Amino acid sequence: MLGFNYKKHVMEVKVPMPTAPVLFNKYNNSLLAHQGTIRLPTKVAKKFDYESSFKSSWQDRARRERSRCLELRVRLRQRQRLLSPRSAAPRRQAGLAVHARQDSRWVLPGSPYLVGANIVGDPQKLGIECRVNGEQRQSSNTSDMIFPVAQIIAYASSIFTLKPGDIFSTGTPEGVILGKPEPEQVWLKAGDNVACSVEKLGELSFNLA
Repeated sequence: MLGFNYKKHVMEVKVPMPTAPVLFNKYNNSLLAHQGTIRLPTKVAKKFDYESSFKSSWQDRARRERSRCLELRVRLRQRQRLLSPRSAAPRRQAGLAVHARQDSRWVLPGSPYLVGANIVGDPQKLGIECRVNGEQRQSSNTSDMIFPVAQIIAYASSIFTLKPGDIFSTGTPEGVILGKPEPEQVWLKAGDNVACSVEKLGELSFNLA
């Protein structure tokens, strides 16, 4: 997963502009299905934020997946190290999908669809949105990414071996609650519905309890 990968998001939360992808791990036991329910951990936290995101997934070139997924997520085709951005280009990605993070820290709802990279086209020209109870909270475009998908994959492959099925969540755009002035911060609560969408990839929706 990436933090701080959209220029306007970096500016709204007032952190330094990163000079390399900010990577961190998220494990599969933190994933939630589309239209699932997240139970807020109110005993340990009081403020809950949203983050819409775009995933890319990598796979073995000789074995193309026909499945579908939702978010901008990259899934790997084969074990890889030391890729160049050119060799990590969209034509080598298995598919793209929609993804959402609920802070803190973090449950990750995952889309029911993986859309083939050949169908999506350029992953750096897609609209991305988040809505809470039908109200638009985030609206941006993947063109605002600091590090594009191919560069993220190439950079990660210089640090560790990428395996088939690996997924990259490529960061959230501006519009998070934390980035708003304090009087305008309306944190998520039980009963809220959150819906995230990425152009050409569909919508991911979940409820809070």
